[in-house]
Amino acid sequence: MDIKDIIKPENLVYRRTPLLTDKPLSYCPGCGHGTIHRIIMEVIEEMNIQDKTIGIAPVGCSVLAYEFMDIDMQQAAHGRATALATAIKRLLPDRFVFTYQGDGDLAAIGTAETIHACNRGENFIIFFVNNGIYGMTGGQMAPTTLPGMKASTCPFGRDTKIMGNPLKITELVAQLPGTYYVTRQAVHTPNAVRKAKKAVRNAFEYSKLNKGLCFIEFVSNCNSGWKMNAVQANKWMEENMFPFYPLGDIKVPQPEKV
Repeated sequence: MDIKDIIKPENLVYRRTPLLTDKPLSYCPGCGHGTIHRIIMEVIEEMNIQDKTIGIAPVGCSVLAYEFMDIDMQQAAHGRATALATAIKRLLPDRFVFTYQGDGDLAAIGTAETIHACNRGENFIIFFVNNGIYGMTGGQMAPTTLPGMKASTCPFGRDTKIMGNPLKITELVAQLPGTYYVTRQAVHTPNAVRKAKKAVRNAFEYSKLNKGLCFIEFVSNCNSGWKMNAVQANKWMEENMFPFYPLGDIKVPQPEKV
């Protein structure tokens, strides 16, 4: 069989979306960021909204998102992505706007901006990657670090009597009237990726309705911060992160009364 017969369009199983640039990803091998980048860009390509979408890059591991995503991007100061997204969406209401933030950026220094943007019902999407640790800056404890979970600033594990409880930011914003769609997903298995991509597509479709803010949390791993290889990290995530941060929809749009 000739190789040309194998790569016919009808035989194509997977192709890389052209909305991801050719620049090598800066993430650790096995990290969920790369997969999350891919499914977001695939949805934007499938909806044919590349020229209508603006993303906001955070401070943290994904600070270089603007080098990997072939769309209009802006860089925000640490924790201020939702403030910048608010300005862009209000100035350009016909654009699809999203922020892409980690737990330190969104749930620590950016807590106020996050809560108030959600409460106001700003019409953009927040993609929130929760790996329970500060991955970029040395593995410090984050607001989402689990009880007993070790980090560089709590080497004996998070003691909730001293350090407080983890912040379930997604459940918190789901209670606010300005959020329209809130869900928690993961990308560690093919089935999880399919569900996560469907959630991303839902968020972009809901954005057309101007009904409020869409919030998607991705529970992810941090191989380097957790001091594990990729297989160990995914197993630890399933056994420890998912019971505390259960996957699934938390707030979905209700059918409108006629």
